[in-house]
Amino acid sequence: MTSVTFRPVSVNNEGHGSARRQVPDSPVKAVAVPPRPERTDPVPLTTLAARADARLITELHATEPAVTGATLRAQHVLPGDLFAALPGARAHGADFAAQAIAAGAAAVLTDEAGAERPALRDAGVPVLLHPDPRGVLGSIAAWIYGEPSLQLAVLGVTGTSGKTTTSYLVESGLRAAGRSTGLIGTVETRIAGERLTSAFTTPEAPDLQALLAVMLEQGVTHVPMEVSSHALALGRVNGTRFTVGAFTNLSQDHLDFHRDMEEYFAAKAKLFDGRSTTEIVVVDTAWGQALVTPHTITVSTEAGVDAAWTAGDLASMPTGEQSFTIHGPEGRTGRVNLPLPGTFNVANALLAAAILDATGVSMDDIVAGLAAVEVPGRMERVDLGQEFTAVVDYAHKPAAVAEALDALRARVGGRIITVLGCGGDRDTGKRPMMGEAAAKRSEVLIVTDDNPRSEDPALIRAAMLTGARSAGARGKVMEIGDRRAAIARAVELAAPGDVVLIAGKGHETGQEMAGVVHPFSDREELAAAIRHRLEGQPGVSA
Repeated sequence: MTSVTFRPVSVNNEGHGSARRQVPDSPVKAVAVPPRPERTDPVPLTTLAARADARLITELHATEPAVTGATLRAQHVLPGDLFAALPGARAHGADFAAQAIAAGAAAVLTDEAGAERPALRDAGVPVLLHPDPRGVLGSIAAWIYGEPSLQLAVLGVTGTSGKTTTSYLVESGLRAAGRSTGLIGTVETRIAGERLTSAFTTPEAPDLQALLAVMLEQGVTHVPMEVSSHALALGRVNGTRFTVGAFTNLSQDHLDFHRDMEEYFAAKAKLFDGRSTTEIVVVDTAWGQALVTPHTITVSTEAGVDAAWTAGDLASMPTGEQSFTIHGPEGRTGRVNLPLPGTFNVANALLAAAILDATGVSMDDIVAGLAAVEVPGRMERVDLGQEFTAVVDYAHKPAAVAEALDALRARVGGRIITVLGCGGDRDTGKRPMMGEAAAKRSEVLIVTDDNPRSEDPALIRAAMLTGARSAGARGKVMEIGDRRAAIARAVELAAPGDVVLIAGKGHETGQEMAGVVHPFSDREELAAAIRHRLEGQPGVSA
């Protein structure tokens, strides 16, 4: 396994850990400081100012500063960095400029409001002024790190659902074709096989450019990447050139951040504003159809739709696997055995095939890669030999919950027992909708806590229960706030041939309550409950 090197950073009194060389026998490394390339060519500050159309408002000393890195977090500053002091919801980054300068920041980028803060009036380092520092930061960071996306095949995937699965499918196909891959997404970041945990679906702009530069140093050639609406709206991917931009679908989510669905869609559509050389879109919804231009490569799983990439002869197996035939342009075909259930995963796999084809991967390698994929926390089975099916899925929006349950309904003959919660401090409108979607499709629905964050978890559950009970539940609806107890109860209730779905958190390894993240893994808790059951606890009827 290739080792990834990080620039050293000292531990400070705020508890941020140091970034170190990856220990070879450690499969996952959680890093406090994002990775940086070992070498960057210094960029004169005046060059950055001119390219960004930023105004230098402090006099330079005899020797002009040269910038070798960038960050928007004062605790991550390394000597020679440009510190981006951005306006925030609760504070202005300029308030932390003194900490950044003490750590060796060579210059500060900020706006008018930041320049007026006391910490920057006598900063002692050059200050660049720009009316939209967040919007220009991505391009500045790209210039500092040598514009790595121009030397990599960055394959961006956006949409409400399917970003993670599609990215893993693409990565699996690339590896089947012998390509050296990176991966950037919700679950993890991978650099030539090395795994790092992910803090965001899409990293902040300077962290992203540094990460791409590290990948380039490590010999990576292709980078499947999830691109969130937040990243597009906040400029995190500005300065990134995408070889492919791809769209999965759109359904209600993130309306705590976006005002409405139109604004949400407009953010997603930024990936198709010219920054992607090739555009590939699933056109099974009106949202996807709205993105189509004469140059768009289209994908569809709907019968009778005229698209460049389609699927046929679908067959599902009791194990959850399914097979289908890919039909691509110019008569290209391939028979895929996909180890993921649900027609939505056929769409994800078909989109991945189109992306892989656009990067020059052969149909044989596409088929092999799709068959070999493993996606953490996405319709992931936990099988310890029990007589019922147990599945963990990340479904945390109404459409995703419905799709997951419909996929399970198609493959099992017994009852569906669902454990589901909703996150706090997020879109409140989807809570009753998620309760309704689950109640209509489950013989037993256990409403529980997800990540309550700062909210009262009982109020979150009440909103879900309102939707579940007002829509005409398929079976029994119960409330167990403690997620561990809810999972245990679901396993207790399962009879042979039933399916237990633990939905909402998927790959996550923590549960956030009242500002504290407690260790918690749905996969581990489900496995523990099953082991307890196998030791002699019989299933009971609900």
